[in-house]
Amino acid sequence: MKTKVIVTICVALFIIVAGVALGSVWVAPGDFFNIIIHKVFGAERSEHISVSSVAIVWNLRFPRALLAFIIGAALSVSGAVMQSVLRNPLASSYTLGVSSGASLGACIVILYGITLPFAGVMTLPLTGFVFGIATILLSISFASRIDGQMENNTIILTGMVFSLFVNAVTTLLSALSGEHLQRLIFWQMGSFAARGWTPVLIMAPVAVVGTFFIVHYNRELDMMTFGEEQAKTMGVDIKRVKWILLITAAALTGSAIAFVGVIGFVDLVAPHIVRRLFGSSHRYVIPISALFGGAFMVVCDLAARTVVSPSELPVGAVTAMLGAPFFAYIYFGRRSKKT
Repeated sequence: MKTKVIVTICVALFIIVAGVALGSVWVAPGDFFNIIIHKVFGAERSEHISVSSVAIVWNLRFPRALLAFIIGAALSVSGAVMQSVLRNPLASSYTLGVSSGASLGACIVILYGITLPFAGVMTLPLTGFVFGIATILLSISFASRIDGQMENNTIILTGMVFSLFVNAVTTLLSALSGEHLQRLIFWQMGSFAARGWTPVLIMAPVAVVGTFFIVHYNRELDMMTFGEEQAKTMGVDIKRVKWILLITAAALTGSAIAFVGVIGFVDLVAPHIVRRLFGSSHRYVIPISALFGGAFMVVCDLAARTVVSPSELPVGAVTAMLGAPFFAYIYFGRRSKKT
C-alpha cells in the first residue's frame, strides 16, 4: 500500500510539472524549477531563461496548475464523502444543490452588476459560495424536518427538488437578461484562465484543512458504509455525523466552484477509481482521492487550453466528456448486476 501511495504522489507531482511545461510555449522542467527557486528563495535566475518565460511560469501557468489541482482535490474529497455518507455511488454535493445555488448567486452578480463594498473583485466567488452553502443548508434542514432520521433517500430527493427549483429560478433570470447570458454560461462551464495567485492562496488552506478534518472521521465513514444500523450499534451518532460531514463536503465544493465555476464529474470519477485501486478504507480513500482528483483536473485543464489552441475550451466541458461515459457505466453497470 505504501508503494502505491508513493507512486501516486510522484505521478501527481509529475502531472503538475507537465501542466506548467506544456503549452504554446515550451518550458523545460529544469527551467521551471529554476524559476520557482528564483521566485521563492531569491536565487539567481539562469541567464538563458527570459523574463517572458518567468512571467509565463510564475504569473500564468504555475498558479493555474496549482489551482486546478486544489479544485480537483476539493471536489474529489467532497464526492468521496457524499458517496459514503449517503451510500449512493452517484451522490455528490451537486446532487444536493450546491452548484445550483452557486449558479444562482453568480447569475445575480453577473446580470445585475452587483459589487459588495467590502468584497470588491471577490464579490462573485463570495456570493457563489454563500448561495451554494445556503442551498444545501436549506435542503438538509428541510430533509431533517420531514424525516427525523434523515434517511439517505430523503436527503437525496430533497436535494434534487431544491436543485431543480433553484435552476429554474436561474433560467428565468437569465432569460430576462440575455445580454450577459454568454458570460454566465461560460462561468457555469468552469475555467481556470487568468485566475492568478489569490484563489490559490485562499483555496489551498481550505482544501487542506477540510481534507484533514474529514480524514479525522475516517472511522465513522468506514462504519457508515456498512449500514446506519450497524454504525449505530458501534456508537456512531448518525444524525450528528451526517450533518458535520455533509456540510464540510458542501463547503469544499462551494469554495471550489465559487472561484472557477461549475465543474462536474470529477467528484464522481476520482473516488470510484481510488476505491478500485486502494480499497474502501477511508484512511486512504480521502487523501488519495484528493491526489487523484487534483491530477485528473490538471490533465483536463491542460487539454482544455491546448486541444484547440490558441482558443480555449471550458474545462467543465472536458471533464463532462470524460466523466459522462463513466457515469453511465456506473449506473447501467449496477442495473445489469441486479438483473
